[in-house]
Parts: sequence; structure tokens; C-alpha cells
Amino acid sequence: MMRRQRSSPILKKAVRRASGMNSIDLNLDLGNGLTLSAFSKLINTMQAKENAYNSALANLDKLYREMLETERELGDMTEHMLMGVGVKYGRSSVEYGMAGGVPKNQRRKRLRGESPSSSSQQPSFVASIDSNGNGNKQAVTS
Repeated sequence: MMRRQRSSPILKKAVRRASGMNSIDLNLDLGNGLTLSAFSKLINTMQAKENAYNSALANLDKLYREMLETERELGDMTEHMLMGVGVKYGRSSVEYGMAGGVPKNQRRKRLRGESPSSSSQQPSFVASIDSNGNGNKQAVTS
């Protein structure tokens, strides 16, 4: 994911205006601190900040790509480490379980079509109080 670098439309407009004002008078002073010199200084400050921001984005994107690559490598090595423990100690060993695997002899086989959530539920053998034993509700007599 590459972030878009920023290009300020206000900065572009200010550069165009400063260029036009420069042709009016190099020492233009409109009073109240509105000088061409101060305007040019602020334009330069904005250009420097925009360049710094865009450089930081490029570096951040590079770091992000490097992090994702390292994460893939880590995932592969994690899997290989577990497989190595399985090869060395056996997939039914205590060591395999300690490394994060499920020992082969502790796996429960699921019936075909059974979901993982339903396999952990125990069937209920408690009869309902409202039932008459054949699944029908008792008739209420008064």
C-alpha cells in the first residue's frame, strides 16, 4: 500500500502569486507585515515541510514493505520450527505440545460435516420437566 504524496494546491497558488508580485516590486510592502519577503519565506517553509512529509511517507512505505516481508519470513520459520520439533521428537510427544502443536494422539476426529463449535458441545441427557417423556407437552387440566 503506497500512500499518496501530498501536493498542496495552496502552495502552488502562493508560488504563482509571489511570481506575479515579484514583477510588481521586489521589495513589495503592503503594511501589517505583508511583505513579499515574508511571503517568500513562508512559501519556502511550506515547500520544505511538504518535501519532508513526502520523504517521510516514502520511508514509511519502505519500512512497511520490509516489515511485511519479515512477517512472512517469521510465519514460515514458525511453521518450520514446529515441523522440526515434530520430526525430532515426534508429533505425539510432549515436546511437540510444548512447542505449540497439538500432539497427534490428542486430536479428536470429527464426524463428516460436523463444525468445530458443535464438536465441543456435549449432548444433553437431562429430560425436560414440562415433557411427558415422548417429546410432547403435558396437558394442563384444571
